[in-house]
Amino acid sequence: MHNFKYKYFIKIVLFNILIMNIYCTKEIHVQYQVNSAYIYESKAQKFKNKNEAEYISILYTSLYQKAIDPMELFQAQSVLYSIGDQNVAKEMLLSGYFNNPKIIIPSNADMRKDIPAFITETYKRFYLRYPSEAEKVYFTNYIKNNPEVTVELIYTAFSTSDEYSFY
Repeated sequence: MHNFKYKYFIKIVLFNILIMNIYCTKEIHVQYQVNSAYIYESKAQKFKNKNEAEYISILYTSLYQKAIDPMELFQAQSVLYSIGDQNVAKEMLLSGYFNNPKIIIPSNADMRKDIPAFITETYKRFYLRYPSEAEKVYFTNYIKNNPEVTVELIYTAFSTSDEYSFY
């Protein structure tokens, strides 16, 4: 009987060794080379409409590079509420902002010196995204072919666009 237990034990050990040899293999380390790429989030798919306070606050920050004072926000909201046509109200608000000497915008000479960089910075400033290649080509050609175009006109177009009204 003792011999039977010993043979049984040997069989189990051999069976385990056999199983381990079959199923336990050395792990193969595979290393993949990944090219680094600059990835940014696309904000082109905007669907939520900005209310008046959000629009004014974001516009003020875009133009002055600082937050708006609460009292100034209240006064600007009053202007928007008092005018029926919101597009006219936004243009009046913009006109007032552009007439303020504290506004932080590039000069027309700076815009024309490096138009693609100006376009990229304008898209990032107003739309919080990078322009597509088609948008870059369109605006580059538009600015080059129209010498009367100013930074103020480009900023007005961006800030009164439908895309700017959404986030």
